Amino acid sequence: MTGPEHYREAERLVREADAEDAPEWVTARAAQAQVHATLALAAATALLGPAVAVDISEGLDLNDPDLNAWIEAAGAKSAEQSSPSQGGDRV
Repeated sequence: MTGPEHYREAERLVREADAEDAPEWVTARAAQAQVHATLALAAATALLGPAVAVDISEGLDLNDPDLNAWIEAAGAKSAEQSSPSQGGDRV
């Protein structure tokens, strides 16, 4: 699942929890939603993490496999496919 997919799943599970009558299912759905929301947050944070961890004037290492793995996991194009100098969209 990508970061955006985790986010949408968290929203769906919150709606399901709101519609539940049984307290144990409300708790279960809320816990599931929290897991997906946490994973979405991790993916979104990873998109900016490397950018703020380095001196921007030096630029990012667009060949860094960890950076590209996080960008891919977050549901965005890899840095190799889309770099600011090439005018690509970073989603």
